[in-house]
Amino acid sequence: MPKSRRRRGHALTRRTVVKGRTGTGPVSRRTLLGGAAAATAAAGLAFGAPAAGAAGFPTAGRGKGGGGRYEGRTVLVTGATSGIGRAAAVAFAAEGAKVGFCGRRERLGKEVEREIRAAGGEATFIRADVRRPAEVKSFVDRVVDRYDGLDIALNNAGIQKPFTDLHEVTVEDFDDVALTNTRGVFLALKYQIPHLRARGGGVVIVTGSSNQFMTRSGLGSYTSSKGGVTGLVQAAAIENGTHGIRVVALAPGMTDTPMLDVHRPDGLTDGEWAAAKAEFGRQGIDALKRMATPEEMASAALGLASPDFAFQTGSVVLVDGGQLAGI
Repeated sequence: MPKSRRRRGHALTRRTVVKGRTGTGPVSRRTLLGGAAAATAAAGLAFGAPAAGAAGFPTAGRGKGGGGRYEGRTVLVTGATSGIGRAAAVAFAAEGAKVGFCGRRERLGKEVEREIRAAGGEATFIRADVRRPAEVKSFVDRVVDRYDGLDIALNNAGIQKPFTDLHEVTVEDFDDVALTNTRGVFLALKYQIPHLRARGGGVVIVTGSSNQFMTRSGLGSYTSSKGGVTGLVQAAAIENGTHGIRVVALAPGMTDTPMLDVHRPDGLTDGEWAAAKAEFGRQGIDALKRMATPEEMASAALGLASPDFAFQTGSVVLVDGGQLAGI
């Protein structure tokens, strides 16, 4: 997409990050990340949702000798080479789960696999692109074969594009977002549910977004893709509740993950970009004055996947630090 059509012109400048604003009053969101960039960042960049089987999962405490909440369970995570997916894969493994995860970036996937195993956990990375049906099916089947079944799935793979008014979004960009964020969830559900039914129940967590509740200028393709997730979660929950399967969407608010980098203005150093994101978190989230960490969203996913939320299904659970309350 030509740069002239992307909303980078309003983005945070080097002078803004380093020297700040000399006038009185707060720095505007448009100044910090650009009008559209601020909107999408505020809308949230993350994913997650759960579903537990009729029998539930063990609730052993953490710590030495106590096992973990997911000891012996098989967990599948899509989009786990960075961000929330990576944090969730690490967290599930730390709680005793056998984790099979995928992503497009093999080098990063192998790094996560090594990290988990070095900490004493069990994990297997399989390269897969959720836009490709055959790769999704193969990924799910290989995890099930390796770990003898499936108990929990976190369908987390997702992308964003630079903020662009809807009429200027290219067909190729719109399709890429829809194929990844919406159809990718459909494909994951399609190939996971038969295994969960065979197991007698389980949990599916689908990564949503606070964009399922609101949108802003420049977010049309991303918002529509996350709106589609709502329908998929509701349908899957209704169809599978009597089979002991819960399906829930976790809708993160603004989260500091690598997905934000698609909105990074050209020429900023890493330090300047980190300062810009921190300032936007302070101004964009009225309650907590900061963005979430991937680990905080992973904790929410682990909680929703547990028997503590046995009655939670077919819903979108907003975890946004009070972001929408201040809009």
